[in-house]
Amino acid sequence: MSWTLDEWFVVLLARTIRPDETVFHGFGSPCAQVAMHVARRTHAPDMVLVEGAMYAINPDPPFIPPTGNDASLSRGAAYTMRFEEFFDAAVRGDVDRMFLSGGQIDGFGNTNVTAIGPTDRPKVKLGGGGGGCNLAATIRNLTLWTTRHRSGRTLVDACDFITDMGHRTPLGTRAELGYTGGGPQWLVTELGIFDFPAGRARLAQVFPDVSVDEIRAATGFDLDVAGDLRTVPPPSAAELAVVRSLDSLGVRKSEFSPAELARVFSHHPGQACTC
Repeated sequence: MSWTLDEWFVVLLARTIRPDETVFHGFGSPCAQVAMHVARRTHAPDMVLVEGAMYAINPDPPFIPPTGNDASLSRGAAYTMRFEEFFDAAVRGDVDRMFLSGGQIDGFGNTNVTAIGPTDRPKVKLGGGGGGCNLAATIRNLTLWTTRHRSGRTLVDACDFITDMGHRTPLGTRAELGYTGGGPQWLVTELGIFDFPAGRARLAQVFPDVSVDEIRAATGFDLDVAGDLRTVPPPSAAELAVVRSLDSLGVRKSEFSPAELARVFSHHPGQACTC
């Protein structure tokens, strides 16, 4: 059995979802979008899936389309929420997990999707966070992800602008600022998986073709490494089958560079497998 990095990456995002959680992703999030549907069709059939741009509850799309506001993403939905309904639910603490990415992510899990460079004269103007800053403040857990870790420009010592709050900003912690959400729980990159045991990113798992030295060189903040650092568990045949059938158009691939898409892995007899 063999698989590519993009398939494995989606499976890893899906595994951050716990059974029975209410989960949401934002605009322009192909990997997170596919991952949520994979989780619902594998280990978390009882989750409540809120489809990003459509706010459709537990839809059953035949495939994942290239755009997040395609009508197919509402097919079979139990209900379609109004924009205001969803934000009210998030404020009440009724949303368990949201997926977030960013042009910059720092060691506390703050993300920047606003601008790179000085605020008054940015080098790059990004798309902005929409309502993400509000949602990230009150949703119970966040799963962060990026497919640009290797560039050395994404995981930074400090974000040029904080769009969505992680565990701490220069103004204080979540508790000090009165935010009720739990903050980032996981950060998945194309090089490894980070957890946040003390409110700061810690490398917990690495891909088998990546070294800790490579990760340290690509990371802008001081790299904390778990004492029991492990290799990322491989995907099961069932997980891969769902990814391939559901994302038959390969929309997840749009987030990866050609070099990352060329990474192929194999399962060997006797190797541990999360099945």
